[in-house]
Amino acid sequence: MVTIADVARAAGVSPSTVSYVLSGKRSISETTRRRVHQSIRVLGYRPNAGARALASNRTNVLALVVPLRTDLNVPVVMQFVTATVAEARTHDHDVLLLTADEGPEGLHRVAASSLADAIIVMDVEAAEPRVPVLRELARPAVLIGVPDDARDLTCVDLDFTAAGSDCVHHLADLGHRDVALIGPSPAVYQRGTSYAGRFLGGFRAAAATRGVEATTLACVPTYDGLRECLDRLEARPGPVTGLVVHNEAILGPLLSELARRELRVPQDVSVLAVCPPDVAQAQSVPLSSIDLPAVELGRLGGGGARGGPGPPPPPPHPARAARAGGAARAGRPPPPAPAEPEVRLLPPRLTDRGSTGPVVA
Repeated sequence: MVTIADVARAAGVSPSTVSYVLSGKRSISETTRRRVHQSIRVLGYRPNAGARALASNRTNVLALVVPLRTDLNVPVVMQFVTATVAEARTHDHDVLLLTADEGPEGLHRVAASSLADAIIVMDVEAAEPRVPVLRELARPAVLIGVPDDARDLTCVDLDFTAAGSDCVHHLADLGHRDVALIGPSPAVYQRGTSYAGRFLGGFRAAAATRGVEATTLACVPTYDGLRECLDRLEARPGPVTGLVVHNEAILGPLLSELARRELRVPQDVSVLAVCPPDVAQAQSVPLSSIDLPAVELGRLGGGGARGGPGPPPPPPHPARAARAGGAARAGRPPPPAPAEPEVRLLPPRLTDRGSTGPVVA
């Protein structure tokens, strides 16, 4: 096993100099720093994680809190998780994945254990019960999602209000005057999940503005649940000509059921999905969609979070943490964190893949 003494010998410096290069606690000349890092790369030296944590008050671990509930589309959620983990590992950070629905107590447990330098929270509710704890913790935190009260918090998400609005405007521009939203499971709405409520609000507001008749249905992500929703739409007085689907799990069954009912896409009914691009492209009919940027949101949290007293903690999101770690290893100062928390909403991007079209008279 390569030791710090081996690195020091190869670089022609003392072990304490190697330690200072790794910890950043003392100013080291650029020439010496480069020589030490070159020796580390050649020898394949890996600092002891426990010793490094004691010396620097950092674990290089990020806690990612994502309760895996039955009403969540796990494959899509895992796109967020995979992107976060991959980015973190690229820059020598590990991710502690917490999938149990522990609520505020789970955050207290992670903070008390000192297992992680920062916390990333997914599946955010409008009246998020974990917000008071996040404000109290002496460590940075980022939410992938936006609660109603986002004061003093760093949040990143798709602008779901604008996404719901864009869906209606897209269909209205094509002449659709009777549209329906097939949304997530009723449990998602009942729980007050932030993204679902914001999308629904944008959808309804745009429909009112454009004079579009809009039906909204919460859909249990099963074939029976889907059939029940379509039966309810067929029972309406006028035909629905445009469907907005904010429920990734039912996209495949929906296209199969529409074909069984002899409804062609887009000639008889336009279908506009909200999902990651690869999901939209993989359907039997490639779907026009508001592209859910799961990978981008997983990698780019956008902004820092407020830290506690003592040495500056590593930034909360893997992308920023990774850049900081990479800069330190290269002998450059890390990029500065924003002075204040921020809410960053990514603008929606609608990709036309041919599943929406003008109303056929």
